Amino acid sequence: MKKLIAIIAVAAVVIAGFVFTANQPEQAEEVASLKTFSSPDEFREYLAKSAEISAFYPVVYTARAEVMVDSSKGAPLGEATPTAIPAVTTTPERYSETNVQVKGIDEPDIVKTDGVNIYYSPFPFIVYIRYPEKYYIDTTKVIRAFPPSNLSITGEIKESGNLLLHENVLMILNSEGIYAYNTETQKEVWSAEFNGSYVDARLYGGKLYVVTRSWLNFGEPCPIRPLTVNGKSVEIACSRIYHPTIPVTVDTTYTVVKLDAKTGEVENSVSFVGSSGMSVVYMSKNAIYVTYNSYADPAKLTYQFISENPDLVPDWIREKIEKLMDYDISSRAKQVEIMYLLEQLRASMSEDERLKFENEYYNRWENFTKKHAREIEKTHIAKFSLQLEAEGMNSVPGRLLNRFSLDEYNGYLRVATTVDWDENDLYVLDEKLEVVGKIQGFGLDERIYAVRFDGDVGFIVTFRQTDPFFVLDLSNPENPKIVGELKIPGFSSYLHRIDENTVLGVGREEGNVKLSLFDISDLTSPKEKNRYILQEYWSEVLSNHHAFLLDSQHGIFFLPAGQNGYIFSYKDGLKLIKAVKGNAVRAIYIDDYLYIIGPEEISVYDENSWEKVGELKLQ
Repeated sequence: MKKLIAIIAVAAVVIAGFVFTANQPEQAEEVASLKTFSSPDEFREYLAKSAEISAFYPVVYTARAEVMVDSSKGAPLGEATPTAIPAVTTTPERYSETNVQVKGIDEPDIVKTDGVNIYYSPFPFIVYIRYPEKYYIDTTKVIRAFPPSNLSITGEIKESGNLLLHENVLMILNSEGIYAYNTETQKEVWSAEFNGSYVDARLYGGKLYVVTRSWLNFGEPCPIRPLTVNGKSVEIACSRIYHPTIPVTVDTTYTVVKLDAKTGEVENSVSFVGSSGMSVVYMSKNAIYVTYNSYADPAKLTYQFISENPDLVPDWIREKIEKLMDYDISSRAKQVEIMYLLEQLRASMSEDERLKFENEYYNRWENFTKKHAREIEKTHIAKFSLQLEAEGMNSVPGRLLNRFSLDEYNGYLRVATTVDWDENDLYVLDEKLEVVGKIQGFGLDERIYAVRFDGDVGFIVTFRQTDPFFVLDLSNPENPKIVGELKIPGFSSYLHRIDENTVLGVGREEGNVKLSLFDISDLTSPKEKNRYILQEYWSEVLSNHHAFLLDSQHGIFFLPAGQNGYIFSYKDGLKLIKAVKGNAVRAIYIDDYLYIIGPEEISVYDENSWEKVGELKLQ
């Protein structure tokens, strides 16, 4: 019995932790429009229908949910502690910004600079007052950075988390809320408390766009209260909560709130229902895209599998399953009945027959899921204007790697997905999110490890044993093409276009951090013109692009690896010009000075001579 249950569990695509949908295969290409709820009763009715088609009933919580972020909020430390700030005698001509996906749209990170000051929110560290009692020290440090001769700590703000900076307002985002401070007085100017889970945020044009996620409340599904700003609850009415017209299972509401970065004033908000699990937020200068994943209904999949393999079970089993599919019961109940029928069949067999059946069932199921992989797992994409008006929703087969799997260019959204862990697709969607072009089934037996789009060109790395580096011509949205391919050892997890003819890849090879310079001067024949293996097993850049810094004026880049910091030049191949021992996590530049930042100290280097010209202990 246990063995059959295991086999049917595989056949049912029951993956722990995910919520399934009931989309029929023939609906896969249909564009789902969005509509709002008219009342709480309509919302409850939608949830009831969703539960009926779901393999799992929606989880209902009214308590706050938490989400892991770069820093958690610790014990209160009192008010900000400003000190005398030296006057600025010189003004820098240039300074770096956080390495982001879309230039001009800022993303939260632990370090920000305004060209004079550095704002740094290190990961909280622990002080043991009396073991095992712990006290979490987590503050945001305000550091006078320019000129280097004035390097000093000028204040500490009691909150910590990821940072965003707009003019003289520093916003600190963590799992509990948003805390905005005036950078000159270091006094709080506005705050917001999350009532759900913080997903992501962007800063563009003086506006803060925050995405949150809340579990559904079946008893009172709307209005939704995702956050409280300056003591006032933000309510999302039923009429501002969207749902797909194509049935999908839901257990979560996603909310996008647009706030004035200086005052915290809420300018607009919108919500939509979806499923929990991995969510990706991508923002262009025209729209916000929020994604979530869903899986096909296991009962319908099993029925389809039996229908396509009629010789696998007797007619009476197939007929009972067919009748079962017309019953007005939940998908979970149908799946339990199917498993019971198949166990009945198994129990009636001899040991030899049973052994043959189980092996045949398993192998045919493997072939079936391979054939229907694009119908089993979907990525749903909801699109909203920057005024937070719904502009559409659709789904594509497979799952995204991260935010770099999405890119908008000239009104078209390009989406890179991995299907069933061993093949990959590229889809081009128009402004209405209708698929107008696609490439399916490249990088067979591999999955996507890195994606980067740049105008009419795309770069994708897949990996299992080798690192295929694909170059895509996206100039014709209706006919995207793979025009170049290069296979090399190892893989890249982050791609950065250095200049017109060069792409940098940061990844791993044989357990060590690997840097690759790809020559793309001929898109049809990319070459790895230079590589460098660091004696480090990990770099934060592999999972967080914010840790990477490029200074094109000096032809160098910085990345942390292991517990150290590394500075490379790239003009004439990869050359390691500086290695900094210690806990380096970020770097910024102000004029011709490079500041390497770690939890314990900041070191300053002259980029013309690479001599150390300053140092500041942080602990």
